[in-house]
Amino acid sequence: MGISQRGYKKIKEKLISVYGEEKSKKVINQIEKLLEKYRKNIHFYQRKINFLNEKDIVLITYADNFMRTGEKPLVTLNRFLLNYLKEKISLVHLLPFYPYSSDDGFSVIYYKKVNPLLGNWKDLENIGKNFGLILDAVINHISAQSLWFIEYLKGNPRYKDYFISFEEIIDTSSVVRARTHSLLTKFIRKDEEIYLWTTFSPDQIDLNYQSEKVLLEMINVILFYAIDKGARIIRLDAIGHIWKKLGTSCLNLEEAHQIVQLLRAILDEICPSVLLLTETNVPYAENIKYFGDGYNEAQLIYQFPLPALVVHTFHSGDASRLAEWVKTLKVCTGKTTYFNLLASHDGIGLRPVVGILSKDEINELVDLAEKRRGFTSFVFTTEGEREPYELNITYYDIISNPERDEALNIKKFIAAHAILLSLVGIPGIYVHSLFGTNNYWEGVKKTGQKRTINRRKFKLSDLEKELSCPDSKSYKIFTSLKKLIEKRRQEKAFSPQGKQKIIVFSRHIFSILRISPDKAERILVLINVTERRQEVLLSKKDWVIQQKELFDLILELTFNLDNKIILEPYQVMWLKGIN
Repeated sequence: MGISQRGYKKIKEKLISVYGEEKSKKVINQIEKLLEKYRKNIHFYQRKINFLNEKDIVLITYADNFMRTGEKPLVTLNRFLLNYLKEKISLVHLLPFYPYSSDDGFSVIYYKKVNPLLGNWKDLENIGKNFGLILDAVINHISAQSLWFIEYLKGNPRYKDYFISFEEIIDTSSVVRARTHSLLTKFIRKDEEIYLWTTFSPDQIDLNYQSEKVLLEMINVILFYAIDKGARIIRLDAIGHIWKKLGTSCLNLEEAHQIVQLLRAILDEICPSVLLLTETNVPYAENIKYFGDGYNEAQLIYQFPLPALVVHTFHSGDASRLAEWVKTLKVCTGKTTYFNLLASHDGIGLRPVVGILSKDEINELVDLAEKRRGFTSFVFTTEGEREPYELNITYYDIISNPERDEALNIKKFIAAHAILLSLVGIPGIYVHSLFGTNNYWEGVKKTGQKRTINRRKFKLSDLEKELSCPDSKSYKIFTSLKKLIEKRRQEKAFSPQGKQKIIVFSRHIFSILRISPDKAERILVLINVTERRQEVLLSKKDWVIQQKELFDLILELTFNLDNKIILEPYQVMWLKGIN
């Protein structure tokens, strides 16, 4: 069975737009062979999975976030997931678990192997029996210790076009990236000095996608993850940097979009249930373009402005900026949605809120992070100006106020996550947010890397003791988040294919109406973003409210519209009409 006529047309069109007609003839024949190879391994269920729904919640974690003596971390992770999170989360984003040389996994040595220190493919498949897998395709660059690169330096002709090389330093001042080291790194190849493109570090060598051989290698890798290893979602790491053209920003170029569309066309041909998630930490207007026309590019994009906007909201006690931004969000199609998050393995990005928050408001967040014993990472613009790029701090420590008592800070932290769980899209919860982890300064001292502050590893036995103690902060946050998640998963109004509308009652209350895809169910979300009591009077005539009585899904209490609704400090309400 070859490529369908429709699929052939789409794939050919994308190849021609990137490589021209002559090269594309050879490439499409190779793609056809790859599809034929992987088609033999495809399972029936992989073709029949529906799109995402309100039950889909993602846990973002490293394979070794949970450690147990005498046990491989992937086995320990599965143990934790089954004991604590089954029927709470549906998807696990496993950050890179491949053999690597730096950057906590994002400098991949072998794409098709599991780091033996973590476990093996069987361990990962065991996790996949109960949870959908999100796997990273780190395809912009590869480790300097990879076979491809070692052979390249030896002069092996097979790899001669795999990397971007120059005989001398050239002007790269127009290139936009999130690092301050020199873009070009010197290496010795066959006794001659060369300079290679290294966007993220001298150990992460950018691949040359102007070589169709590199493209085919990566299509092979992605099909391996999707078909052989059962990935539900493939995360395209740093995909905006994938195409380089001197004299441009080399970020989000049209060829990058064409390559994502090509990958979508290939997956649609063989395994349409596998979704693409693009990781592009850029302003919203650029980020949204990775949806393509809503049906031909990525099905999921990150909502990178959200983390900083939520911090701003609770720091200022004013939800106006957040509400204004939500109003501008593009309506998703039936085949696209947002990947919402507050925290991740990286820092809290500031570039995505440029143009949403003012420069003074962004600087306030920088001051806040440093006041709460975090860090700020800076970059230089193409004009040579130094500007803040991301905040390095745990989400609990930047949200909570050390001058307030713990109980109030926990309420505030849960309220922040209630925003995450209320918005259109699927929520991704970073493992440390489950427990309200504090800054890991000891780790920063060990690695010298600011991002380590948010990458602590847990000894499972110690964590389990905390989770069995009702007085511990970890227990209180974990149980509160699980309750919110349980209630969200039961409500069709929270479907990623539903609608949302901002309803303004007060700048101190974040309020949004969620509507189910069939328009039969509505939930009015009210979140007090201040430490003061707030009042709301809902009008019976208001089109938002269709019933006289509302039931709060969280408190499990009924409210009559004749009375004011009182929101205690950082209280969350999910109000549903009673028929």
